[in-house]
Amino acid sequence: MIACPRWSKTTLIFGGIALWGFVLIGCVTASRTLLAAPQIAGAKYVGSKECAPCHAEQTGHFAGASHALLHLTDAKVGDTGCEACHGPGSLHSAAGGGKGNIVNPRKSPETCFQCHLDKRGEMSLPHAHPVLTGKVSCVDCHDVHSGKSVRGGGAALAASTETCLRCHTQQAGPFIYPHQAIREEGCVACHNPHGSVNDKMLIARDANLCLRCHLADITPGFNIGGYKSGGAHANVAGSRLSEGTCWSAGCHEDVHGSNVNASIRP
Repeated sequence: MIACPRWSKTTLIFGGIALWGFVLIGCVTASRTLLAAPQIAGAKYVGSKECAPCHAEQTGHFAGASHALLHLTDAKVGDTGCEACHGPGSLHSAAGGGKGNIVNPRKSPETCFQCHLDKRGEMSLPHAHPVLTGKVSCVDCHDVHSGKSVRGGGAALAASTETCLRCHTQQAGPFIYPHQAIREEGCVACHNPHGSVNDKMLIARDANLCLRCHLADITPGFNIGGYKSGGAHANVAGSRLSEGTCWSAGCHEDVHGSNVNASIRP
């Protein structure tokens, strides 16, 4: 009978530390995301250098973009940052351009979803921007060739808010009494732009949304509906106030800002 070796406690501890060290080294040194690129029948990879002469506007500052960290799984094809999202570009290059010989992520979100799987799930929720139906594109909000992919540059929150206001002009103001949440955190303080189970893509459906910032405004003796306990409207069955919607029933309805009331009331 062959005796199985017995590992000492010290050996197991140091062996585990060494293994963990190798894992950490691998994570730290891997600076690029590996993925499988879209395929185009009959096309081959040619490298990003072929893209630059015609697409200087996109490639000129792409090196500093977060998407520049993408890299194809096959190292033999060379520098293929562009082709990681647009597919192999030999046919496109040989034809001097064209729409049918290259992948255009603006036309289909599937290219984006190969990495951003969580966003596909969010966009399948009941309330979402109509990206899956093709009415809105990911690149309408994201500049994938520059910086951290938020359009507008500069401070991320300010840029993301400006992106929203390009379409949602009614919420742009200017207001005499703006909602400070928009100034300090941006639209995403209250909305999930990729999708939500709540109406208007809100991150919460009732006063819990407001209390994320305004918890100090709830004084002792007030219920979540905003009326004193025992008052006429405190616990009315079926009342929207009893359900905690701060922005309903003529209260704080002008949630983006008001020109008449500092409490953003109409």
